[in-house]
Amino acid sequence: MRPAILTPLFASVTSLGGIGPKTLPAYDRLFDRPDGARVVDLLFHTPTGIIDRRSMPGIARAAEGQTVTIDARIDRHKAPPVGSRQPYRVYAQDETGEIALIFFRAKGDYLSKSLPVGERRFISGKVEWFNGQPQMPHPDLILTSEDFARASPIEPVYPLTEGLTGRMLAKSIANALDHLPDLPEWQDPDWLAKRNWPSFGQAIRSLHRPEAIDGPRELLALARLAYDELLANQLALALVRRDMRQAPKRQRVGNGQISARLVAALPFKLTGAQEGAISEIRADMASKDRMLRLLQGDVGSGKTVVALVVAATAIEAGGQVALMAPTELLARQHYRSLAPHAEAAGLSIAILTGREKGREREAVLAGLESGAINLVVGTHALFQTPVVFHDLTLAIIDEQHRFGVQQRLRLAAKGRDTDLLLMTATPIPRSLMMTYFGDVDSSRLTEKPAGRRPIETRTVSVDRIGEVVERIGAALATGAKVYWVCPLVDESLEVDLAAVTERFGDLTRLLGPIVGLVHGKMRPEEKDAAMRDFQTGTTRVLVATTVIEVGVDVPDATIMVIEHAERFGLAQLHQLRGRVGRGDKPSTCLLMFKGPLGEVSKARLAIMRESEDGFRIAEEDLKLRGGGELLGTRQSGMPGFRLARLDIHADLMEVARDDARLMLARDPDLTGDRAEALRVLLYLFEREDGVRLLRAG
Repeated sequence: MRPAILTPLFASVTSLGGIGPKTLPAYDRLFDRPDGARVVDLLFHTPTGIIDRRSMPGIARAAEGQTVTIDARIDRHKAPPVGSRQPYRVYAQDETGEIALIFFRAKGDYLSKSLPVGERRFISGKVEWFNGQPQMPHPDLILTSEDFARASPIEPVYPLTEGLTGRMLAKSIANALDHLPDLPEWQDPDWLAKRNWPSFGQAIRSLHRPEAIDGPRELLALARLAYDELLANQLALALVRRDMRQAPKRQRVGNGQISARLVAALPFKLTGAQEGAISEIRADMASKDRMLRLLQGDVGSGKTVVALVVAATAIEAGGQVALMAPTELLARQHYRSLAPHAEAAGLSIAILTGREKGREREAVLAGLESGAINLVVGTHALFQTPVVFHDLTLAIIDEQHRFGVQQRLRLAAKGRDTDLLLMTATPIPRSLMMTYFGDVDSSRLTEKPAGRRPIETRTVSVDRIGEVVERIGAALATGAKVYWVCPLVDESLEVDLAAVTERFGDLTRLLGPIVGLVHGKMRPEEKDAAMRDFQTGTTRVLVATTVIEVGVDVPDATIMVIEHAERFGLAQLHQLRGRVGRGDKPSTCLLMFKGPLGEVSKARLAIMRESEDGFRIAEEDLKLRGGGELLGTRQSGMPGFRLARLDIHADLMEVARDDARLMLARDPDLTGDRAEALRVLLYLFEREDGVRLLRAG
């Protein structure tokens, strides 16, 4: 049960006041919380930069593009003619000169009140020079002398979403800070003193009320908060791992008959790495300790086959197996690829996603509860309350980094003593693995199946897009299939959708009706239909967003075009490239870039040309960007983390892990002096599954 002291932080943002039914959906969307944005979401919404309003050079001395504050007298208003698209202009002046304040779609009565003629105002914004005259489009701050004296000269800048302005969000965060309770200190006092770190409350306030650009106070505050988050994560992982090791488990040893039939029916020979991974996983299943193993396999290394063979072993031993994927697209593809092999070996296989309804869904649920279904493939639907297994002994989670620890545990909890196999197509450097998974066993697939050909990777400027389309037209005439990936334009799905739709229209006009389209806003059945058309050859060019990044398998696709490749991280480029080169034909990946390129972008594209080794690419990605994109989430920070950033806080990871181990060694059930505060920490960062595993909790 969450400690009462945290109740104000996990209340709806509407409890703060000033957020009503009209703006609430924008907050829910910003924090990706369909169940409703909370006060804690505001507190953990970190600024991406600051605006320094201390620069007051005077109107005539303001540089192009500079954010300045002017102390000026309002001279006159110039409203546009009725029906005109011209902007509303307000002219203001100081002792150095005159500036035009530009407002599009403005309301004259509002501007007359906020900028009254003859009165003095402090106005802040970005200056532009047009025909030798300074202007300021849409100033972001207009204050009286009294209000300016009270305002902070340095303002944080936050990520926004449609329907929210920076001013609205800043006000909500200020209200959230006012509701921050005085939390007990969970960190060791000597450790805080050694690092010169503030308390949690002081740190979170410093984050949202900066005093300087990269000031030492703000950097110390962020380090303190990042360590809190890392410690909560490591403590929860340590408790989960201890619970898995302590719980009694049946030893699972198959007779080898089903798995032997499966392997014999495969159209290829298992690689040495696959055979080694299968042996390691079987040994874990046969032991008295519950398995927690991570199977790392580079793109196209054959993880799914390994999963199927070890699933057969679990079924031979009398259990059921669940394979969970993060998207319906990937789950259905797994089902389509596994079903023929499973059925040929005499196994009963089913699929369960949000799309299965009515009698079809009821039949699957009944089969799982009775044990008639041996293997089920699905999405998050697998760990929902109505799903009951007869005896789930092995849970396999694909692209596991897209699931939280709690979601993995919820699936494992569907069985009595379920073994857990995590799979990822994104190779993870050792320096990161312990941070995300704690003390996890790992198997690596370092070979590609026989017959796979290298992928030729080239870079080409977007200025030559006409040539690229011509070459694709020639390749299509020989029967080729092509992926064309459009980039992330910004954080707006609507803008991204417009970009991919426009490219689809362009290529359809140039290449004909053989062009298909798939993107994240399509309904699941529409995505499936688009992929099916591409697989069968009804369409031979697939224009897509990064929805195709993981798991999509079309062996005869041989060309991958990635527009604006400089906008992607290395790991994501590697994942996308891995959608081709899956058959026995030569394949090509074209990385289209827009120059001039920065040093990081140059290095990234050079590495892609040089190497197909996902493990090397992962290490280089870690050096270039930090770990956020490495595991396929936001560009900075780390998956599942809101404050910790690998590129800044790498030195704190190992410390947090060692600290968590030491705490549990000294106080296994967290009943000592710091126990109550540490429980607050776990709940604050939503790692409460760790608390539930404590015998005393």
